Amino acid sequence: MDFSLSTTEASAVATRPAIAPSDSDALWWRNAVIYQVYIRSFADGNGDGTGDLAGVRAHLPYLRELGVDAIWFTPWYASPLADGGYDVSDYRQIHPAFGGLADAEALIEEALALGIRTIIDVVPNHVSNEHPWFQEALAAAPGSPERKRFWFHPGAGPNGDEMPTRWVSNFSGDTWTRTTQPDGTPGEWYLHLFTPEQPDLNWDHPDVRREHEDILRFWFDRGVAGIRIDSAALLVKDAALPEVPENPRPGEHPNTDRDELHDIYRSWRELADSYPGARVLVGEIWLPDTKRFAMYLRPNELHTAFNFDFMARRWEAPALRQSIDATLAAHAPVHAPATWVLSNHDVTRPVTRYGREDSSFAFATKRFGIPTDLDLGTRRARAAALLTAALPGTLYIYQGDELGLPEVETLPREVLQDPMHFRSNGIDPGRDGCRVPLPWSGSVAPFGFSASATVTPWLPQPASWAALTVEAQEGDPTSMLWLYRNALRIRAALPSLVDSDLAWLDSSDEVLAFSRGDDFVNITNLSDVNIALPPGADVLLSSLPLDDGRLPPDSTAWLRTQQ
Repeated sequence: MDFSLSTTEASAVATRPAIAPSDSDALWWRNAVIYQVYIRSFADGNGDGTGDLAGVRAHLPYLRELGVDAIWFTPWYASPLADGGYDVSDYRQIHPAFGGLADAEALIEEALALGIRTIIDVVPNHVSNEHPWFQEALAAAPGSPERKRFWFHPGAGPNGDEMPTRWVSNFSGDTWTRTTQPDGTPGEWYLHLFTPEQPDLNWDHPDVRREHEDILRFWFDRGVAGIRIDSAALLVKDAALPEVPENPRPGEHPNTDRDELHDIYRSWRELADSYPGARVLVGEIWLPDTKRFAMYLRPNELHTAFNFDFMARRWEAPALRQSIDATLAAHAPVHAPATWVLSNHDVTRPVTRYGREDSSFAFATKRFGIPTDLDLGTRRARAAALLTAALPGTLYIYQGDELGLPEVETLPREVLQDPMHFRSNGIDPGRDGCRVPLPWSGSVAPFGFSASATVTPWLPQPASWAALTVEAQEGDPTSMLWLYRNALRIRAALPSLVDSDLAWLDSSDEVLAFSRGDDFVNITNLSDVNIALPPGADVLLSSLPLDDGRLPPDSTAWLRTQQ
């Protein structure tokens, strides 16, 4: 069989008309397809080698054709870019390399006219060390009101030469940096759970709470449909600054998942609900405890949160099924939809990850030089794309995954920018490999990424990407792009994939087989042999061609059953 749909099925999944969303559609987020844009690497509209808002605006029809309901932008604000924009110096201004506030407002409006909502990133745990608040704090004396918005503290030890705590940074290295007083002598220390360029805010301070509520209003007033909350479980700290217990009890950790966080998000939800329709709050919450995770999704708190457990699992049926079951069970009591994601701007791309002997993901084990089989990884990434799109809830797609882009692991050391690489003393390759600019067209770099054909993008693209451009894949019915486009069209057209629960079907331990509603079945074959499909079912879509009517290893088929 080939990859094309029959005439009947193609008609059933025809592209949806571009109808602007209505504010009355208050539940749009429960089954949405959300596309993550890493703006520096999406498209360069002004020819300087860096992606920008003009580039995104020019490619909105591409996103509409792909079939997404919303775009999530990683931070586009004024920033020194010490951590890819997650070090914000001004939330009310756009980084000049990306455009201006008028460009952002135009993008929001133009995307909405095509039926695509906009979600933006807010980083409440910390700001840039160039933020006016922090500059004022550095200039002020110890104990001053300006310093109380942050975590300034005297050092430990006889001369204050030791860090106040031994907390471990998410980016490796220390979590405290010592200041220098005007006379050149050592001063207080300040807390940063990430880099020294990202000082943590003190969420016990009313100015901090008030400012972030004003930031939400500022962007809601400009039409954004949602807020993705970075490091959402880290905001509140224990003011006593104790060390991290060896086995902290729930709510006991001094800087993660503090109970006081829920008051913050209840106030944010009240603010979001004061706008018409649904202004959605999405949390980035890395917590192993599913019950604690679900607490953030109670009806008066966040709408959804990222489910990273599934993304981190090995390509093994029992592990994936366990993750699916645990995720759905955690969300059920709070009536929140699950979210499904295969990668993002922090994570090794699926094509590379699934081709490795250890196909799981963990920051602690990310290293240079791990062998990968890209053919195997691509087959599995195709199967995983259909599997995740068939699960109930919200689907996130990281830019370039729909093209089957691999992680770029050959970037010259001199172009690497990610602080995770440098703070690990070069042990961790960092995240630049999944942030390389997209290839749009042509046979040589910059592959249509830039308005200038001669510009060098901010990160270099591999020559092998000539076969993976949007242009090369659009006319190829075996391509990853073709697979994604048709999967999203079917997902939008079939009622069973919109509002039906998942029910597992009898299968071997190496097969994931489930139904949604009365007329849809997903079968993912993670075994090493071809398997038979249920008799009497029509194949809607398959990640690989069937082999004499049987589903090959590392592939997924979507079936329409007889009603």
